[in-house]
Amino acid sequence: MRNSITPLSGGVAWLALLAMPGWASEIAVRMTDVTGESGIGFVHSHGGDGQGYIVEGVVGGIALFDYDGDGFIDIYFLNGTPLRGTQVDTPPRNALFRNHGDGTFTDVTEQAGVGDLGHGLAVTVGDYNNNGHPDLYISNFGPNVLYRNNGDGTFTDVTAQAGVGNGDRVGAGASFLDIEGNGRLDLFVSNYIDFNYENHVPLPMGRWLFQAGPQYYNPLPDALYRNQGDGTFVDISESSGIGTVAGPGMGIVSFDANDNGYPDILVSNDGGPNFLYQNDGRGRFTEVGLEAGLAYDFLGNSNSSMGVDCGDFDNDGRLDLIMTNFASEMPVLYRNMGEGFFLDTSSAARLSAGLFPHVTWGTGFADFDNDGHRDLFIACGHFDPIEHVDDRTAFRVPNFLLRNRGDGTFEDVSKAVGSGLAVVESSRGVGLDDLNNNGRIDVVVLNSNAPPTLIRNDTTSDHHWLQLRLRGVWSNREAVGARVQVRSGELEQVAEVHSGRGYQSHYGTRLSFGLGLRARVDWVRVRWPGGATEIFRDLPVDRLSILTEGTGEPEG
Repeated sequence: MRNSITPLSGGVAWLALLAMPGWASEIAVRMTDVTGESGIGFVHSHGGDGQGYIVEGVVGGIALFDYDGDGFIDIYFLNGTPLRGTQVDTPPRNALFRNHGDGTFTDVTEQAGVGDLGHGLAVTVGDYNNNGHPDLYISNFGPNVLYRNNGDGTFTDVTAQAGVGNGDRVGAGASFLDIEGNGRLDLFVSNYIDFNYENHVPLPMGRWLFQAGPQYYNPLPDALYRNQGDGTFVDISESSGIGTVAGPGMGIVSFDANDNGYPDILVSNDGGPNFLYQNDGRGRFTEVGLEAGLAYDFLGNSNSSMGVDCGDFDNDGRLDLIMTNFASEMPVLYRNMGEGFFLDTSSAARLSAGLFPHVTWGTGFADFDNDGHRDLFIACGHFDPIEHVDDRTAFRVPNFLLRNRGDGTFEDVSKAVGSGLAVVESSRGVGLDDLNNNGRIDVVVLNSNAPPTLIRNDTTSDHHWLQLRLRGVWSNREAVGARVQVRSGELEQVAEVHSGRGYQSHYGTRLSFGLGLRARVDWVRVRWPGGATEIFRDLPVDRLSILTEGTGEPEG
């Protein structure tokens, strides 16, 4: 339900808003760079050495998830293997860092057995065998990898027996989702372009080799694997309709675009119309990006789209989309108008014009000040020495934080929030989650060919919050695809549980809601995957609650 406020004029309007019960006061967001004190010694490599391979630029994602079930969100970084012509003493590998909950992390990659040496592009997380332990799927340039979580702090590579290697392709975003609501997580894998060393197209500019864009290569169809329930998957790309179209896929998010109870799949395509695969609930998908208003922007441009996230930025009960794009293309904010139709409202929302010169990558909606309105984080950075031909941008540039004003517009507060947004790198994947369980959303950024950035949210306020972790019983164990509504006074918010989002990354399995000054939650409605709906009442604020399917009040 949309929050309705009668427009008033001047100071009277502001006084009226402040007088409303629970209305949030304006808080200064503070974000602090704490990388140096975190113990995270990871350094990313894009795998290149001046050859200008396209797969250097499109690395890479990160995953934030609690791999060992201790209640703290851990961090998994992807890395790039040395590409042809690159010589290294020690091959880079992916890395898992265990969160101690006190701001420090320990590298547990070797003990956990997840140090894949492939050229990592994307990662997602999901409990595909419903044993209560989240598993890892990695999309590579080359064969992909599925790591099964053994529940004892270790993982086993089960790619071959599961049948989800996805061939020798250039991978992109991936997502676990329950396409039919049968309690088993299926797997969607986006593919980028048909690239190999033999068809590499270098672009010489002066003494540098720039990376050729996807238009120099053929696009590939995406892939969909059905979970058989016995630890194996079967490729249903063709029979499902997913394999009938091809595009240079990048970031993806699986969400219920038309509110019919089944997850659809949004693929942001790099230099082609974006895809929205609409799910009929019976294992068939139809590509409806054009009809939904998501294929192009408001001016009819086909953007070079990178990352995508969804969230209800205007609290009207519908999930909207933010999509990042190439340099000289603004990120696009698509407002959900209902019934599966979206409208480009970037201009009306006043997204910062400072984003225009830069390539934008990882992104996400998160309420950094817990005022009840979801803000935006957007990562930036180029993949060529672009400053030699374009003085508006550079390989390394700062990232952006846009504060949601609560009136449908955003304010660029990047330069005012502290050291966390002062870091200058070429950023890619981003993860947004509460790393120290204090109710504030922190940020982890993977930077290309550099150490990552760990940003602690040091915002101070008297705003309340609610965090939820869902446990499926008849649904899939992590309730991926569940739709959650939270009612607190006049404020209503909605969110979904997703696997895979942003730029080829995963975060946010634990849902977080800012409440402003409201100290009470009236009710939480959960529509579980499969359609059953329950109401949970009188949940405490300022803490995490675990909601188990079958323990609430049945509705309908």
